[in-house]
Amino acid sequence: MSEGKLVIFSAPSGAGKTTIVHHLLKRFPQLEFSISATTRESRGKETHQKDYYFISKEEFLHRVAKHEFAEFEEVYSGTFYGTLNSEIERIWKQGKCVVFDIDVEGGLRLKKKFGDKALAIFVQPPSLEVLIERLTGRGTDSDDKLKERFAKAGKELTYASRFDVILPNYELQTACADAEKLISDFLAK
Repeated sequence: MSEGKLVIFSAPSGAGKTTIVHHLLKRFPQLEFSISATTRESRGKETHQKDYYFISKEEFLHRVAKHEFAEFEEVYSGTFYGTLNSEIERIWKQGKCVVFDIDVEGGLRLKKKFGDKALAIFVQPPSLEVLIERLTGRGTDSDDKLKERFAKAGKELTYASRFDVILPNYELQTACADAEKLISDFLAK
C-alpha cells in the first residue's frame, strides 16, 4: 500500500542521494518524485515543473505566509527551498508513495510532521573528503558557493543518527541494492 506514505532521502550535497532516487524511480512504479519549489535559478538542463518549481523569492514568501508548504528552508543565503502541500496531495491522489530528494534539515522536518507514514533515509558518503572531491568535480559552482556547500556538508553529517536508517554509499551499486530492499520492506507494511 503506497498511498499516504513518504520516503525521504537526505544527505549532504554530493553524497549520491539523487542518483539513488533516480534508480529507485525506475524500479518502483508506485513511487513518484516530489518536485521541490525553489527561488534559485535553474542550472544546466533543469526545467520548471519537472526538476523544480522555480518561483520568485516574493512568491515563495507569500506562499509561506499562506501556510502552503509542508516544510521550507533558506538552504543557502537568500535561496529558499520547500515542499508544497499541494505536491504531496497531487502524488497521494494518484495512489502513489511520495519520494523526496531533500536537504537534511528539510528531511527531518518532514519526518517529524508525518511520523510513521514516512521513512527517513540518510545517505552516508564515505567521508567529507570524498564529498569535497565530488562537489569540486561537478564544475557547477563558484569557489564561494563550494565553500558554503563544504561547511554545510560538515554540519549535515552530524545529523545522520536522527534518521530512521543510515544508508552507506561507499559503492553506488551496493547502495542502490540496499535502498531497493528498504523501499520494498516499507511499501509492504
